[in-house]
Amino acid sequence: MASSTSTEPLPKSVGFIGLGAMGKPMAVNLAKALPRGSRLHVHDAVTAPVDELWASFPDIIVRCAGAREVAELSDVVMTMLPEGAQVRSVYLEPTTGIIAALSSAPSHPKLLIDSSTIDTASSLHVKQELLTVSPTACFYDAPVSGGVLGAVNGTIAFFLGCSPSDSNIPRLKALLETMGAKVIPCGGPALGLAAKLSNNYLSGIITIACSEAMDMGMRAGIDARVLAAVFAAGTAQNAICDVFNPVPGVCPQAPSSNGYRGGFRLQLMRKDIGLAVDMARRVGARNVLGASGLGVYAAASEAADCRDLDSRVVYRYLGGREDWEEAEKPEASETR
Repeated sequence: MASSTSTEPLPKSVGFIGLGAMGKPMAVNLAKALPRGSRLHVHDAVTAPVDELWASFPDIIVRCAGAREVAELSDVVMTMLPEGAQVRSVYLEPTTGIIAALSSAPSHPKLLIDSSTIDTASSLHVKQELLTVSPTACFYDAPVSGGVLGAVNGTIAFFLGCSPSDSNIPRLKALLETMGAKVIPCGGPALGLAAKLSNNYLSGIITIACSEAMDMGMRAGIDARVLAAVFAAGTAQNAICDVFNPVPGVCPQAPSSNGYRGGFRLQLMRKDIGLAVDMARRVGARNVLGASGLGVYAAASEAADCRDLDSRVVYRYLGGREDWEEAEKPEASETR
């Protein structure tokens, strides 16, 4: 679990909305770090993770019926949601959203942190609407990178949409460092998201390239682990190959070695690559790999043997061999 390096005291009344594959382990690490007597108010559209979290931390977790209740009971609220539509709903629904809580107490300052990966336009819109009803509210985009393993281990990085000189940086760092290893201010509103989309674009393209390169070298006769060691020692070194290798068995803790279960879901990578391509078009950047990369993730998302699995399952979609370890066993050789 991460531990905060900030001397700023942690808040005692925190809200967390969105307990999915990333949100739940983040909330677990936060619950472990909050001081005695604190309350963590949680909500998710699915009740099971809420109940599981409460069972693990009954003295700190408060189960809430919706976003408005979470915001009414909390000084700081974090959200981790899958798409822009859910972010808009959670924040801006006039009777059940966070904005309803702000409207009923507009002078009560709230610190609001959205760690969802969404389009920058939606984030800026939410920020403006919240400020309209509560000028004291402070809304920040703070998407994360590091995957489910990073969320569990408390090693994720937060890309924070604000200036390094923002007056709330000490409070933000104190809270976010309980869940992650790095907090990087990216310059201003929605720039955390711009950084995250750029990061996921690169990560997604590297995953395809890593899958192709591993398959190519293995078909030539190189052992998968040897090939990964070559990449790690050479100019091709990258975190996908080192930590999340798409070939089963190379990295024992990677989703690929667990049937591609867990990790970063294929459809979410398709979404993020699409958002990144849209952003590139909007800002006038030329990315020649975007269309082909998006096409691979779109097609893999529709494949029955890939859908709903970790995004590194593109190795399977591209025809990579998954049973290579079985083929290397002596008894397998003797029967050929």
